[in-house]
Amino acid sequence: MATDRNKHLNDVLTSHKVSKEQDLLDKHKRKRDEIFDALVAKYSGDIYSPFNSGSFAKNTAVNKKFDFDLMIPFKRNSFSTLEEMFTDLYNYLLEKYGSIAHVRKQKVSIGTEFFADDNGDVVKIDVVPGRELNQNQYKEDDKLNLYVYSQFGKLQGGSDYIRSNIKAQVQNIRDNADKVNLRQNVRLLKVWKIYNSKTPKSFFLELITIKAFDKVEITGGMWDRLKSVMEYIRDNVKTVSLPDPGNSNNEVADSMSDYEKSALSDDMKNMINRIEENSDYIKVYFPLNEKFPIEDTSSNKYDERKSGPSIPPPTRFG
Repeated sequence: MATDRNKHLNDVLTSHKVSKEQDLLDKHKRKRDEIFDALVAKYSGDIYSPFNSGSFAKNTAVNKKFDFDLMIPFKRNSFSTLEEMFTDLYNYLLEKYGSIAHVRKQKVSIGTEFFADDNGDVVKIDVVPGRELNQNQYKEDDKLNLYVYSQFGKLQGGSDYIRSNIKAQVQNIRDNADKVNLRQNVRLLKVWKIYNSKTPKSFFLELITIKAFDKVEITGGMWDRLKSVMEYIRDNVKTVSLPDPGNSNNEVADSMSDYEKSALSDDMKNMINRIEENSDYIKVYFPLNEKFPIEDTSSNKYDERKSGPSIPPPTRFG
């Protein structure tokens, strides 16, 4: 029996609601608050108030894999260089949490991943340092410079290229006229990314989804809306401009290499073709979270096949 693609995608979103992992969510909140207090004490006078950023602030998180992003706005005169700021924060977090967590330098953040607790739960807090652009102006314009530790698409490591307004990034999705459907599409693409081990940054997927909603008509059922976004990515990812809503001079499209963009285009093409040819493939690319199964209430559920399609044969980009 063919898979009802609209129902399946709705079930995917339901099974990936963050609220289903409330205990783990609460552990993240407690650890975030602990780090918040520690950083305020450590850098008193040198920072503005830290705040949440990332998928939880934008309401686009999924429960299969999530972390918290904690933005630390440093004052302009706190460090002479962005690299010093980044390194000092890393050294502090390593000293404080190195015995109970993996602390590592990431592209623009310091990842602090705490060892599994007695329940096997792992809490990860990404701490993102930024320094205000102009002395004493952060409270007026929210503008920050981020340090790029390692290669970030076309951006070289050691660069202070990323200049942004993180609060504007969060507000960008909150202000969208069709934010409900927009967020659904972003979450579904995140599910695809996680289960299929794909590399695009969530922020990139978010911005190109917003661009799709701006450029093409997104209508119909859930599969039609998702397919429209995927078609836009397939056709435009190699050339699209994705200015950072926090700084129009910051081209987020440059966070992916030309090779990665070509891979993403091919991924979208392959998914669309296979799901259109055989609706069961939607279960391969957009699976349910098996930890939170959805009860099948259809009258003919006992007649359905017990297994879905096999994983598609490998292509150049998967």
